[in-house]
Amino acid sequence: MYRHKYEDILGKRKEKKKSGFETERAALKALLDVKSALLSGDTRQIEHEQMTVSQWVDIWYETYYRDWELTTRSNISDAVRLHIKPILGKYKLNKLTYSTYKGVFINTLLDDGFSPNSVRLYHKYFMMVINSAVRDEILKENKFRSIKIKNDKSDNNFLTPNELIVFLKHAENIGNITEYTLTLLLVYSGIRKGEATGLKWRNIDFNNNTVTIKRTRDSKGPRSPKTTLSYRTIGLDPFVIKYLESYKKWCIKTKFSHGIPLSKDDYVFITGRSINGVGATYINCFFKKIYDFLKKEDIKLKRITPHGLRHTHATILIDALVPPGDVADRLGNTLEMIYKVYAHKFKKHNNETATAFGTQLNKVAK
Repeated sequence: MYRHKYEDILGKRKEKKKSGFETERAALKALLDVKSALLSGDTRQIEHEQMTVSQWVDIWYETYYRDWELTTRSNISDAVRLHIKPILGKYKLNKLTYSTYKGVFINTLLDDGFSPNSVRLYHKYFMMVINSAVRDEILKENKFRSIKIKNDKSDNNFLTPNELIVFLKHAENIGNITEYTLTLLLVYSGIRKGEATGLKWRNIDFNNNTVTIKRTRDSKGPRSPKTTLSYRTIGLDPFVIKYLESYKKWCIKTKFSHGIPLSKDDYVFITGRSINGVGATYINCFFKKIYDFLKKEDIKLKRITPHGLRHTHATILIDALVPPGDVADRLGNTLEMIYKVYAHKFKKHNNETATAFGTQLNKVAK
């Protein structure tokens, strides 16, 4: 072991000690490293040598969360709670190496099916954590700045019809009635998750099989939809309408158990605990539950985000040769945006169209 007395930046007497070295030489080397750091004025690094990533992330978040917009705060909170702390939390902050971070965090997320854009966002948040530690002189430098995450040139955040059937099967088995009903609506409507959590019962027309989008709702609360085109009424498959009717009966019983009647102005998606409407991250947590189960059971299925259900809806419609204008109206987007986002799909159909005339003519000639 070694023991070394020193003064911190305020002139207070401190002592640094550590035991458990296998040899005297190893203890001496560690002592010399401490002395060198102190001579360089790096007292804070010495004092926080045992701090874990999880401990520093908590300090960082509590210090800066008031500076962020509500949406940013929610996104960072999710990244910290669902990814950064579970994967990296146990590591000592000043011992986390470049290779460990890239292998354990970046590569693991990519291997688990997260899109490069999502991983890049989580990396950005972790860089905020590390840069703050550097500013507070707890770390000498940010050694992770040079990490690059390659762009995925193809938009892969969607499921094929076969993959979607597998996904829905497990969603139904794993989820509760609210989780599955919300997922089913997102799949069959293509609406945004914020539009779904902002739905009220008066927005669902059970006679005409339609749903009307009039608001979005997230961590900021309810507000106007994303654009003027987002105000829309779209048709739903009768199967989904019947499921919503069944779900409404459950909601009536749930509200009644709290001594409250169900109102047309109530939000559609509730739970026994959240009778005034589920939160903005509700569907995200359900997706994590699904993919955690699939990983545990070694079931291979492409990983998508909740927004990927919107892309799935759109790509299936495009593959079914639904006119692009109708797809745009259904999603609440401009036609230009539809062509831009799903260019790879239209290119495929254009190639098929180029040979369609000759194929048809050959059939007649035979």
